Amino acid sequence: MEKFGKSQSVKRIEDLRFLTGEGRYVDDIVPDGALYCYFLRSPVAHGEITALDVDDAREMPGVHLVATVEDLIASGMKIGLGGTLVTNRDGTKGAAPERPMLAKDRVRHVGEPIAMIVAESLAEARDAAEVIMLDIDDLPVHIGLATGGPEIHPEAPDNIAFDWGLGDAEATQAAIAEAAHVVTCEVMDNRVIVNAMEPRGCYAEVVDGKLHVAVNGQGVWVPKKDLMDHFGLSADEVRVTNPDTGGGFGMKAMRYPETFCAAFAARALGRPTRWMSDRSEAMQTDNAGRDLTTKATLAFDANYRMTAYSIETIANMGAYNSQFAQPIQTELFSKVLMGTYDVQNAFMQVTGIFTNTTPVDAYRGAGRPEAIFVLERTVDEAARQLGLDPWELRLKNFIKPDQFPYTSVTGLTYDVGDFAMVLNSASQAADREGFAKRAEASRAAGKLRGQGLCYYIESILGDPSETTTVAFTGDGARMYVGTQSNGQGHETVYAQFLEDHSGIPVDKIEIVQGDSDLIARGGGTGGSRSVTVQNTATLATVEAMVSAFTAFLADAEGVDAAAVSFDDERFRINGSNLTPTMLEVAEMAREAGRDDLLKHSARITLDNRSFPNGAHVAEVEIDPETGVVRVDRYTVVDDFGNLINPMLAEGQVHGGVVQGIGQALTERVVFDEDGQLLTATFMDYGMPRADDVPMIAFSTECTPSLYNPMGMKGCGEAGTVGALAAISNAVVDALWGIGVRHVEMPFTPHRIWQVIEDAKKNSAAA
Repeated sequence: MEKFGKSQSVKRIEDLRFLTGEGRYVDDIVPDGALYCYFLRSPVAHGEITALDVDDAREMPGVHLVATVEDLIASGMKIGLGGTLVTNRDGTKGAAPERPMLAKDRVRHVGEPIAMIVAESLAEARDAAEVIMLDIDDLPVHIGLATGGPEIHPEAPDNIAFDWGLGDAEATQAAIAEAAHVVTCEVMDNRVIVNAMEPRGCYAEVVDGKLHVAVNGQGVWVPKKDLMDHFGLSADEVRVTNPDTGGGFGMKAMRYPETFCAAFAARALGRPTRWMSDRSEAMQTDNAGRDLTTKATLAFDANYRMTAYSIETIANMGAYNSQFAQPIQTELFSKVLMGTYDVQNAFMQVTGIFTNTTPVDAYRGAGRPEAIFVLERTVDEAARQLGLDPWELRLKNFIKPDQFPYTSVTGLTYDVGDFAMVLNSASQAADREGFAKRAEASRAAGKLRGQGLCYYIESILGDPSETTTVAFTGDGARMYVGTQSNGQGHETVYAQFLEDHSGIPVDKIEIVQGDSDLIARGGGTGGSRSVTVQNTATLATVEAMVSAFTAFLADAEGVDAAAVSFDDERFRINGSNLTPTMLEVAEMAREAGRDDLLKHSARITLDNRSFPNGAHVAEVEIDPETGVVRVDRYTVVDDFGNLINPMLAEGQVHGGVVQGIGQALTERVVFDEDGQLLTATFMDYGMPRADDVPMIAFSTECTPSLYNPMGMKGCGEAGTVGALAAISNAVVDALWGIGVRHVEMPFTPHRIWQVIEDAKKNSAAA
């Protein structure tokens, strides 16, 4: 680990560009003369469209096009946005109601697009929307987390999107019935609005007969495939690019109506078109995250060993199936259902429901934070009810190092881990022994202090295949990658890794991403896959380069290939003083006319996931007079396997923890009984602020993954996976001593003040 780039904290290359305003985001690079798209959206959550007259709008100044769903259909477009379906317990597929790009006959959530106006300016497009005659007959609204209620889709009786299950229900129930101790816990995982720094946007143009769409998403290949599908175009007729993107978090990986509508307008008008969401529009239309409630049952034998685990979940899909919504709270949740505990009796049942709210899909962690939150809240609840130390209860039930490789109850094989080592390290890093003294100091100041632990495990992979291409340019190298940075620091870590294994200086490496014309295939960014999969592909590409250059040098020097070696910096030839670098050999090949040696590619497929894991320890202090919860200390010890750049890993963890703090303390999505979103501005929706976040202590312990050659494990979503339960357990710990037994996220001042007051009344009544 002594060389630059080998587990060393190198500052991000791209930060200078971003911090000096040189980032190039989609709204910065629209073609000259692009027309503005604006969407007339539903003002109600549920209703029949009885009148839609756009004729006057078409005559408004500056207007080039006003389109409804009928116009899209007339053009031959495929108007339904599809979503992945799970298999129900009875073997059928989940419900698949049509989700039209523009509303067709009925609207099903506030903000659903009804018509698109395309004009010379945004102001003119807005003015035209004002003169559209729209009549909607209101229908009853269903927003609660329950089946039944007013019908939203005829394809989904009782508003059930799916009924999914996994595991042996009979064996699990038998184990619970025989258990010495049984603990039940009900938890609500509150809906959040993602609020990426840069809202969604796109532009579209037709260049030499080819449709070009630029998106600020998480990759270009899924949008390209979708555009081909919806417009009936060939691969050669579509190009998708993805410039700098200001945050994604899963939300920007999905298909949305606006992209296709902008492309429709560009093709229809022969002019470039542009669209950028404003913040309130984003809050009403971006896929939301979480929004589920779960009842969990955990059984123990007389020695407090876990014997069975059962959960029943109701998960909100919103008004339609979004792209990955059905698998998120089912298949992805199940990947870490039993966490780090050695239990082979488990059953999981999930009911997905449709409601008259914005669709719900992946948000940082996508199912795994939800699963770990339920499990770790239940383990903590069990420790309290049974009078046990929550740390010791976890240690007793951990999968032991000598049990690896370990096949979990849901069929995943964990390759390696030492959970006790990580937990013991976290105990020291968090100064667990000093907690009692800190709690006493809080009491003396009239405050309540609590400590919460969460031990999480992640299951990461996403698309298991990826390609890296390296092309020598004369003064350096250009590296083409199939992932897409949304702010994670890919330009730094990829160049760092290539330098480490090829000797090409970082300042001579240009990272190219996000262009379907330049990069034939790619898996995009999602599921914490990027560094693990892309760098494994880079390693294979370097091996191909070394092999090709070795043969070239051997031929040039008249020696056997076995006499040529490469030491990650220079080639060396037995009996020769010639020690060229990779760039120097490339130049030799260029001068010899060997252009075939100036570009190298390798594609890999990983056979297995990796399993980052770790301990989060939160300490909160609560003011009982105001209900304000302050996160005072936060400690993370992670096992990410071998690290390339620890500083970037720490930054990813910090960001994930802050998003967890936001969901736990401040972020609350509120719909009224008519389905109106009451938290559609930053005046109403509580984003976490700097003073909500303490200094976050971060360290790592390492058990290298056996499932990729570098021993790496993903880190992008891990911070959020561990944060929710750690903070929740800390809040419960602080309140337990005054008789509070249950409180739901978010732990807002009013909510906490109310449960404290209720506990006082109950105590007085007793």
